[in-house]
Formats: sequence, structure tokens, C-alpha cells
Amino acid sequence: MKDVSTKPARRLRCAIYTRKSSEEGLEQEFNSLHAQREACEAFIASQKSEGWALVRDQYDDGGISGGTLERPALQQLLADIEDGLVDVVVVYKIDRLSRSLMDFSKLVEVFDRNGVTFVSVTQSFNTTTSMGRLTLNILLSFAQFEREVTAERIRDKVKASRMKGIWMGGNIPLGYDVRDRKLVVNAEEANTVVDIFTRFIEVGSATVLARELRSERLRSKKGTLIDKGYLYRLLNNRVYRGEAVHKGTAYPGEHDAIIDARLWDQVHDILGESPRKRANNSRTQTPALLKGLLFTATGAAMTPSSTKKGTRRYRYYVSMDLLKNRETPDDGIPRRLPADTAEGAVITEIRRVLRTPETTAQVIAKLDRDDIPEADAIAALQQFPELWAQLFPGEQARIIQLLVRRVTVTAEGLVIDLRTDGIAGVMRDLMTPRQLEAAE
Repeated sequence: MKDVSTKPARRLRCAIYTRKSSEEGLEQEFNSLHAQREACEAFIASQKSEGWALVRDQYDDGGISGGTLERPALQQLLADIEDGLVDVVVVYKIDRLSRSLMDFSKLVEVFDRNGVTFVSVTQSFNTTTSMGRLTLNILLSFAQFEREVTAERIRDKVKASRMKGIWMGGNIPLGYDVRDRKLVVNAEEANTVVDIFTRFIEVGSATVLARELRSERLRSKKGTLIDKGYLYRLLNNRVYRGEAVHKGTAYPGEHDAIIDARLWDQVHDILGESPRKRANNSRTQTPALLKGLLFTATGAAMTPSSTKKGTRRYRYYVSMDLLKNRETPDDGIPRRLPADTAEGAVITEIRRVLRTPETTAQVIAKLDRDDIPEADAIAALQQFPELWAQLFPGEQARIIQLLVRRVTVTAEGLVIDLRTDGIAGVMRDLMTPRQLEAAE
């Protein structure tokens, strides 16, 4: 009788993949990843007669969710599979590889394309058979269902807590601290928040206010300088109204409010307008530079006025004689002046006076008493046009009020009476760091 020799089984290179969603316990000497690997190694050893052999490389993802394929060890495993270095992928449970049915179908495509078998130690099936695929899909469906149910439970818990006004964590708003998992008012920061809301009503522009707050080096709870995006989030945060918000719905909160209803409504009436409209409003509400300073030679005050043609607005100064239909002599004195023309003439005169030697000497003498170097004073006088262009309209109007005593409209032109004694004070203001930063 002839001896029949048994043909040795083909060697199958087996790779073990392990995963744990959280980092909790990973620092232990024997953790969940070690337990998964030990069970998989024992299973591979039991299949030694079938030619199974463990590869040296380890594929372990610790602290990474199974809801994504962007995992370092998994990506390395897929790369090795594409390079033909793996024949069998072994896991403790299929949800270690993926919790998403769609993601798992992508992985199975990679396995099939490279002739790789997928094996779960605790769930007996083989992906090379139709029954194994059916079992796999059923198990994956239940794994995904469990994940979605868990997520729904968490969402329901968060919603229920929000409806009771409970603080559920997250970024701590400026104006509050957290004690015993509850928001409590930080008095100093709360005053800052109220000041920001109040200033927004006065300014009417988040862009301008954010620029001012940055120049003042005001910082958020995390220590970063406040920018426009942070300012919008702060102004829209209903936590300051003493409310807890979930999915856009506000509920009475456990914490105390910082902003009262009246101040909140005033701010949000402004925010309710479009940014373009707010910008237009800011321009139209800018104080006229010569308001209260412009008069006709007959003594009649000239008041700011404007008309609109299409999308363009034209500003004027109009004599009260004309507005009140008073009889005026035919003396050639204009009763209506374009605002840009009148204001431009006054600014030009101010610039001319600032360049005169008399004004320079006067300013240097006064600023020297404030320990401001002569060179700095001269440089500020020379740079006045640039500094003026950078100022906000409201600041420009304030400076005009300080420098101009009266502007008289005559038949021959404008007579401008300047307060030269106020020039040094204006230049001192323009030279301070805060004014220069606010103008940037």
C-alpha cells in the first residue's frame, strides 16, 4: 500500500486590527487593545494547520471612533493590503473595524479586490461565501442601529436638560464662570459684556466696534483678542438673557441674566437690519462737520439737510431764512451750499494754518510742557492729512468743533475763524497711542 503524502497548506499572512473609541484606560499595562490582540492571536494559532501565520506589523487605533475611516492604523493596513502583504484580516468583533454599514461596504470592496478574507473571532463567518456576507450585513446593521440609538439617547438627554435650563458644558461665555457644573455671573466680566452691548447701540457697526475693542486689547474668555466674528456670537448669545438654547429654541435657564430685555431688543433691532443698510445708516447719521458753526453774513444759521436721487444722497447746508420762507435781500449770499464744498474749504484752511511757522512754534511750545519731543510735534503737524483721513467721521466732527469758532457765508466766499489756541490740544490727542490705534 502506497503512502499518500499530505500537501502542505498555503501560507496565509494574517494581520490583526484592534480599535478602542476612547483613550480611557489606554495607559494601563493591559488594556482593551491588548485583550483584543490576545484573543485574535489565539485564534490564528488555532488555524496554524491551515497555514495561518501572524505578520509582524501591528495595526492598533487607540482613542479613535469607528464612525470614520480616517484612522492611521487602518489606513496603513489598507495600504499593506493594496501592496499584497496581507491575506487575512482578523478582528475581535466586526464593529472594531467599522460601525458604519456604508464604510464597511467600502472596506469589503478593498478586501475582495485583493483576495483578502475578513474574519471576526467572536462572530463566526467567512466573507468569501454568500452566507458569510449575509451574516456580516445583518451584524453590521445591528451595530449601526445600536450606535444610532445611543446617539438618539444622548440627544434626548441634552434636549431634556436644556429644557430645564441646565448648563450642558461647552465654551464658557465671557461674563460667567462655572461652579458645581452651573453658570455663575463674573461681576467684572459682566460689566464688560454690558458695555459691549451698550457701545454697539451707539456705534451701530460690528466692524467699527470690533476695531475699537481690539485697539483697547479687550480679550475673550480664552484670552484671544476680540474680532468681528466673536463679537457677533457674543451679541447673539441668548445665555446673556438667562436662557438655555437647544436647536434654536430658548428655554428659561438656571443661571442669572446679564443683559436685560430692553438692551437686548435695542441691539437686535439694529442686527435685524442688513449690513448694507446699517452701513448706510451710519453714514447718514454721521454728524455734519459744520453743524452749529455755519452762518450767513446776515446772521442766519445754516442747518444740515440732504436729498436723495436714485441711490445717491446729496448733502447740503441750508439757511434757516430759506427753510422758514423769510424774505431776504438780493445780496448775492448763497442760501444753500453743497456740504462737501463747505466742509472741504474748512479742512483745507485748517491744513494751511497747521503748516504756518507761527502755528508750528505755538504747538511746539505747548507740547514741550507735556514732555512731548519737538520732533514728534513737527512730524504730527506734517502728517495731519493722513491722520485726518484715518479718523472716524464722529471724531472728525469733534475736532472741527474744537478748531473752528465760526464760518460765515458771504457773497465773496467763506470767512473761516479758527481757534488757534486749540490746535495743540488736538495734536496731543492725535499723538496718543490709543487714538492712533483706534484710527487704524
